[in-house]
Amino acid sequence: MPKVASPLLTLSKIEEAANNIKGAVISTPLLPAAQLDAITGATVFVKYENMQATNAFKERGALNKLLHLTEEEKSRGVIAMSAGNHAQAVALHAQRLGIPALIVMPNGTPYVKVEATKAYGAKVVLAGETVDDAKKEADRLSEEHGYIWVHPFDDLEVIAGQGTIALEMLKDQPDLNTLIVPVGGGGMISGIAVAAKAIKPDIEIIGVESELYPSMYAALRNQPMECGGNSLAEGIAVKVPGTYTQQLAKQYVDDILLVSESQIEEAINIFLTRLKTVAEGAGAAGLAAMCAHPERFKGKKVGLVLCGGNINPRLLASIALRQLVRLGNIIHIRCNIPDRPGILGEISTTIGQLGGNILEVSHHRLFLDVSVKGATLDVAIETRDNQHAKEIIAALEAGDIHVSHLSSGEMRF
Repeated sequence: MPKVASPLLTLSKIEEAANNIKGAVISTPLLPAAQLDAITGATVFVKYENMQATNAFKERGALNKLLHLTEEEKSRGVIAMSAGNHAQAVALHAQRLGIPALIVMPNGTPYVKVEATKAYGAKVVLAGETVDDAKKEADRLSEEHGYIWVHPFDDLEVIAGQGTIALEMLKDQPDLNTLIVPVGGGGMISGIAVAAKAIKPDIEIIGVESELYPSMYAALRNQPMECGGNSLAEGIAVKVPGTYTQQLAKQYVDDILLVSESQIEEAINIFLTRLKTVAEGAGAAGLAAMCAHPERFKGKKVGLVLCGGNINPRLLASIALRQLVRLGNIIHIRCNIPDRPGILGEISTTIGQLGGNILEVSHHRLFLDVSVKGATLDVAIETRDNQHAKEIIAALEAGDIHVSHLSSGEMRF
């Protein structure tokens, strides 16, 4: 990898951005995460960008861009397209600086991000299914009304602002030898890579994308790859990376890894349960890669960017519950039972005596695949682990109760 600054973007420009945003954007903590060390085999330090005022890193680039506008440009107002985090960042700092802001967001943007953007004083327009669709509408509105673009990633002032993350990480922990960065359009990893390589040329920069949107992965390999689908990491669901970001990534980024939706889901849950912090899908992508490829990072001192924590609370709750099901802490069973008095009491007593906690029960007599003299009983049970669940099922079957294991999607409550 080159050891000199890119002609597109220099370390001095990123340092200038750091001075520009100082005091208006939080210098977030970089903290050791022993809980992740045990899982990944690496020594992990987490950069908590979910602690920004808008709970994501995007404030850095958005503010740096707004501060570069002329008075005439400010009077015209700004426009941005975003799945949510860039939207909130532009809205917050535009309001603070007295600049009118219009944000175009995809229809599927989590409501928490839409409402937060409105709360910061911006006008919101919902259009299309992806950020690329939203960009088309934003282009039209910008052309029609003369708004100034604040692009979420393909703008050198924005990229410089995102690069300030690396300055802080290497100041706090100079001996990091790998940085892992989620990638959508590439603004964050481009800025981080330029800054980090200028400070420490031998540092490794690894990007992470969703398997559904491998746009930068494909660009770095000059391979056409299909992008699309409903990703849990909507913040990095970008079909086409930026022109600037592609150039910078090709020059400075060492590799891009891809992660599945289930791996992202697992990483969100690990952040929640092990580190007691909230990560959105994009924010958890880096940890997902570490869990999916532990051999790649074993023994390394890794800086992991938790870039955002804006996730729908209902979705977060669902992820936590789904993980309990995977681990066997919650099981769903169906019992075929004789339709006689006392049978429900016998079943609940058996479960209770073994330490199981009944969460939900649904009793059915009218299913046609059951004997007219019988019934089915669907039960959700909280258990200690998979072995405990097997013990409960074995005890029920020992009492002549036929038990089948259900996924939560098969429950007929």
